Amino acid sequence: MDFIKTFFQEMGAMLSIPWSFVILEVIGTLAGAVSGARLASSKKFDLFGALIVGIATACGGGTIRDLMIGKPPFWLEEPIYLLACIFGLLWVFVFRKVLVRQNNTWFLFDCIGFSLFNVIGIEKSLGLGFPTWAAICLGCITGAGGGVMRDILINEVPLIFRKEIYATCCLAGGIVYVLFLRMGWTPEGCALLSCTVAITIRMLAVKYHWSLPYIKGIEEE
Repeated sequence: MDFIKTFFQEMGAMLSIPWSFVILEVIGTLAGAVSGARLASSKKFDLFGALIVGIATACGGGTIRDLMIGKPPFWLEEPIYLLACIFGLLWVFVFRKVLVRQNNTWFLFDCIGFSLFNVIGIEKSLGLGFPTWAAICLGCITGAGGGVMRDILINEVPLIFRKEIYATCCLAGGIVYVLFLRMGWTPEGCALLSCTVAITIRMLAVKYHWSLPYIKGIEEE
């Protein structure tokens, strides 16, 4: 157990996040990979295509964030993230009869992935000295960026650009995270609360068809 803890502590120091957040990042990577591979499988992608979509979903937002802040993409520094993506693909392949047929499976893993990536992006940005407002923006990019890349690869209009509330959930979760962090909560407690808020808003938005206003076309006037 000490070896495992030391391993995650070293990764956390390298990635500028607490070691417990490395575990959350691995879980989020797995969830994102399952989400992407599941959608790719429903589109009849082969295994390689599903793996690429899974990696893009799991690592895309973090890659955009790291490039913006001048850091090497996180998944290039440790192989554990790509291994998590491969494991996610294998999970979808083994349990494909259950996962591919149930739409709520994709929704569940997507919620877990984007909410975890959101708080990780914020914590990493704060650890590097970025102001709070910038950290919240980078958290949204981390949380939603992978989904954008996934939707582009499977030839769908990115979910973030549709009427459904998506990035707004990241924004709300990010505000909750930094607010309670300033109140003295532990990062782990703030992360749990932030993810709960983001996932709850997302679920309520889908259930009650909440959406942001959109610009009407001329034919709708």
